[in-house]
Amino acid sequence: MSQARNHGVDHRPVRPFRSRVAGAGASARRRAAAQLAVGAPVLPVLVVALVVSADLAGGAGMIWLPLLVAGPALAATTNGPRGVLCVGFLAAALGVALGVRDGVPGRELTAVLSALVAVTLASGLASALRGRRERVLAAVRSVAETAQHALLRPVPSTVGPFQVAVRYSAAAAEARIGGDLYALIPTPHGVRLIVGDVRGKGLPAVGTAALVLGVFREAAHDEADLLAVVDRIERSLARNLGRDDFVTAVVAGYPREGHLEVVNCGHAPPLLVRASGAITPVDPVLPAPPLGLRDLAGHNPGLHTLSFADGDQLLLYTDGVTEARDAGRAFYPLAEGLERHISQEPSRTLGALHDELLAHVGGRLHDDAALLLIRKPAAHGPEAEAPVARGTGPDVPARMSESGCCS
Repeated sequence: MSQARNHGVDHRPVRPFRSRVAGAGASARRRAAAQLAVGAPVLPVLVVALVVSADLAGGAGMIWLPLLVAGPALAATTNGPRGVLCVGFLAAALGVALGVRDGVPGRELTAVLSALVAVTLASGLASALRGRRERVLAAVRSVAETAQHALLRPVPSTVGPFQVAVRYSAAAAEARIGGDLYALIPTPHGVRLIVGDVRGKGLPAVGTAALVLGVFREAAHDEADLLAVVDRIERSLARNLGRDDFVTAVVAGYPREGHLEVVNCGHAPPLLVRASGAITPVDPVLPAPPLGLRDLAGHNPGLHTLSFADGDQLLLYTDGVTEARDAGRAFYPLAEGLERHISQEPSRTLGALHDELLAHVGGRLHDDAALLLIRKPAAHGPEAEAPVARGTGPDVPARMSESGCCS
């Protein structure tokens, strides 16, 4: 093993030891200077300089000297403890010099310096605590990002015959993860996808989303019938959720060329964009309860089959998009926004929609929001992106439920 590692040694001429030490010392000094420049308390020092300039210009003595504490106090918000102490030491030294110059009585100067030392020490402690909180927050963000990538796996720009784009924003901005869920995977039965919204927020919602996605990914590969995929998710949630918990979701599949299947379980209807530009909601033929509540409702969801030709697009979303309000409490008009920004590139369309959504709410969403857009490019010609996924060819028979329809 050690020999294998030695094969990567760089066989450059060896410099004399003295020159290597000198070069290493110079490099260390440059790194230290760069770090000092980045973390230098420029603004606090500037505040101290302004106080000194005002005192020199006016010669007012005790009027300006107490303002020197603003330097270390400000440094606590921008620098570490070392920077705070440096600014405090500088302010104290300049305070003594100005006090002697202006003839400030010893007792008054001592009181000012004591206050300056107290503020410097308190500011240094506050800076240390702030740095510790920032490190903890960075660790939490790192864990949240890892969990999100494991839960909401990145979706490629092309899946099977579709161009795909996804935009996701969690209401808990510091955690970057929430209760909305999405997945799009190629299977032996065609491309299948899900977009859903878990009741509630926080870690319980994340756990439920992970459960739904895990069952969906397994069932989507195993079950030839899309309704059977939904049944698998329903049974799993019935065993693991409380009586008041549920998940709204839209599950869709592309079993064969030109046909799209949609099962809506209490979720907002997807928006179908035809190649002509016409936008229509895909309302469920048979309204169904959210996942996890089927036993209470007493009926099963229906399968809606519709045509999906070249150039058609389908937008799935969560209620964090349509229920986003502006300052006047008006909801975001998703269909109108989609009509304004629709293009042949799903990523561009969702980018414009997401920017407009954030502008509508003033920059910060108050609920998790997910957008997933698929587009069927032409099978031949310049728009062709990828071959049809396994099981989506014309040899796979079309299938409709009794409640479904074909447009």
